[in-house]
Amino acid sequence: MSRQLVWLRSDLRIHDNTALAAAAAKGPVVAVFLRSVAQWQAHGHGINKIDFWARGVTALKEALDGLNIPLLHRDIASFDDAPATLLEIARQHRIEQLHFNIEYPLNERRRDQAVMESFKQAGIDAHGHHDAVAFAPGTLLTGKGDYYGVFTPFAKAWHKQITADQLTLRDTPDAQSPLSIESDPLPTLADVNGSPVDAHQWPAGEHAASDRLERFLRFRGHHYSDQRDFPKVRGTSELSPYLALGMISYRQCMQAVMSENGGHLADGDKGLTAWVSELIWREFYQHVAVGFPQVCRHQPFQAHTRKLAWRDDPDAFSAWCEGRTGYPLVDAAMRQLVATGWMHNRLRMVTAMFLSKHLLIDWRQGEAFFLRHLIDGEFCANNGGWQWAASTGTDAAPYFRIFNPTTQSTRFDPNGEFIAYWLPEFATLPAKARHAPPRDLLTQLDYPAPVVDHKAARQRALDAFKALSD
Repeated sequence: MSRQLVWLRSDLRIHDNTALAAAAAKGPVVAVFLRSVAQWQAHGHGINKIDFWARGVTALKEALDGLNIPLLHRDIASFDDAPATLLEIARQHRIEQLHFNIEYPLNERRRDQAVMESFKQAGIDAHGHHDAVAFAPGTLLTGKGDYYGVFTPFAKAWHKQITADQLTLRDTPDAQSPLSIESDPLPTLADVNGSPVDAHQWPAGEHAASDRLERFLRFRGHHYSDQRDFPKVRGTSELSPYLALGMISYRQCMQAVMSENGGHLADGDKGLTAWVSELIWREFYQHVAVGFPQVCRHQPFQAHTRKLAWRDDPDAFSAWCEGRTGYPLVDAAMRQLVATGWMHNRLRMVTAMFLSKHLLIDWRQGEAFFLRHLIDGEFCANNGGWQWAASTGTDAAPYFRIFNPTTQSTRFDPNGEFIAYWLPEFATLPAKARHAPPRDLLTQLDYPAPVVDHKAARQRALDAFKALSD
């Protein structure tokens, strides 16, 4: 049988992997991972994501070893080197077909197209598989034949048109006969600056991902809709890093939900259906990246907001980055991000809206800061979330929706427990005083006064957005 080459990227698993299953069905498999640290850093990824990536490849290699599938590893300077590098491997090992799972941001799609053209010219078949989404972008469209720009109708169409085949797990390959090809040793990350977050907090690999999914559904999934907005409560799945690098698939998640929810995704347990909605949001943003490529070019989805008069305020931006805004919930959230490489989803909205609305600082600066620190950082979800908060994107929050951080704090951290954990100087304060400490206590706490007044900042943001229609 003919040898197959599987190019693994952000799909670091052997179970339910469309490209791997397709390759194994046609012949002996050789796997390859191309590490492009300079390209990843140029795209804004920081040490947390890159380290998690590296640990994920290590876990994947162990799984592939059990199937007698050798894993080749190559370092490349940029995506431009991918076609020649893969073609060299294909020729060296007499590969007859290449398989990979498609990625949807613009640069990745251009890279993949270049690889496809290179292999075509060389007379070697190359196949891209839609694995990370249920619907290939361009196949789930509005009645007018357009890409959806609003989530709710997209989700309704998704539920209406989803089929059993789209949710069926792909076959896990059987162990193959050993090949006369040795796996490559995996390099260290000595060329990446910084120190990653504690690896014990985010163990890599599909076994860790499956374990988190099982624990979430067993202990927290049914309470998800009631608890997901409270940062002190461990109420979310914490699967986003694993989904971002494909250590678990959306199909595995959906199948697990159906097992817990009587075979249903759109109705039944409100906690589980709310989580399904979040998984569909991930797919929605991947469709947006294809249908509206301007978002991949650092442009807002809403074209008229290109003229928004953002403020240039390095001191305020630094205060936001370092958790020194004088708004306890915002500061606690930013300190959580920097310390752990992750931030609770409710707080992502609060902090993003604070930067883009209260400080009126360009959302792209915050988007880049998040991506640099997040262990689950991926372009589509991160960009979509930031544009929503800044009222520049799809399904954007109305420009006049401006979260009051103090109100958000009293509502979702009523006793200030999350605040006190990340701002330990607040631990001695009464719970009610933690949301907005009286000014006479700020000096004693060595905590800064608010960088802006909420009411004045809100009006400034409203005026800036209203000016767009003048």
